[in-house]
Amino acid sequence: MNRLIQLSTRTLKLALIGVPVLLFGLYLAFLATDRFVSDSVVSVRQAGGSSTGGIPGAALLLAGINPPAHEDTLYLRTFVHSQALALELDAKLKLREHFGAITLDLPYRLPADASTEDFVRYFRDRVEVGFDDRAALLRIRTQGLDPAFAQRFNAAILEASERFVNETSHRIARERLRFSEGELQLAAQRVQDAGTALLSFQNRHRLLDPSAQAQATGALTAELQAQRARLEAELGGLRGFLNEDAYQIQALKSRIAALDRQIDAERKRATADDSRGSRLTKLALEFEALKLQSEFARDAYKLALAAVENARIDASQKIKSLVVVEPPSLPQTAEYPLVAYDLGTLLVVCLLLYAIARLVLATIREHQD
Repeated sequence: MNRLIQLSTRTLKLALIGVPVLLFGLYLAFLATDRFVSDSVVSVRQAGGSSTGGIPGAALLLAGINPPAHEDTLYLRTFVHSQALALELDAKLKLREHFGAITLDLPYRLPADASTEDFVRYFRDRVEVGFDDRAALLRIRTQGLDPAFAQRFNAAILEASERFVNETSHRIARERLRFSEGELQLAAQRVQDAGTALLSFQNRHRLLDPSAQAQATGALTAELQAQRARLEAELGGLRGFLNEDAYQIQALKSRIAALDRQIDAERKRATADDSRGSRLTKLALEFEALKLQSEFARDAYKLALAAVENARIDASQKIKSLVVVEPPSLPQTAEYPLVAYDLGTLLVVCLLLYAIARLVLATIREHQD
């Protein structure tokens, strides 16, 4: 303890600053492995306008199926760091063999017996993925021990990413097609059921169109009332110069009585219960409801049919595509290790430790005195 307290400033500087910086400098000069970085920028975009854009019903049926490019790019970012892609690229590019060539640079060496979990973590450290939230762009940076491998590594990721985007969009389109076909079957069944109910109603009541029949009855009643009014006027005129028991007056009275009976019969037919216990107005309302259901079922069938056609088109075409804004670059110089940055960081840390050590030793000496 006393020896530690008696350390000179020079010795302390050498121990806390000189030796660590020197050793780290030797590591960077002789042991650190150069790593090249290939850079690319991509995004996910719709290949074309939605085929359901002009069909409101289809849009309602299929709402929410197509996510915006922003979300698709986020899904792609997760895929790039997935274990499935890491294992796929290992089989294709021999990543374990390539990064296992690092022998002396132990912090960045991939052991030959590394587990799958360790390999995936190493893979994620060698693949940097940055996301531009404003432009929905994905920047992919891949490391390699030589420029050509770094570029090939990046190109393989883009190839797998494009396949992922295509397969995902087509799977969604196929699911949408199955959903639309199921809706079409239901719509067809509803059309058939509505038509059967309408036909059954007409056969049961022996009426082709109760609404038209009710309108005809109303028109006939109005015509009969008009005839009665004309006869009443004629009767009033004859009473001015004929006796009440005159033949013409009795004939007009008979005609008016016949019209009254006819008008009463038509009114009862439209409003009162008939022999089957149903009124014509009630039947007309029931018929209109059945007719409306039938028309609605036919409209829904048309929309479902259009949705199936649109989904079939989407399932057969390229819905979304991976847009390569910047292709994988071929690096000319090694980006890692960051010699100046790493040495500067270590120097700052060593200076802080030196200052703390000086402060501690000065405090101890002061208390001893």
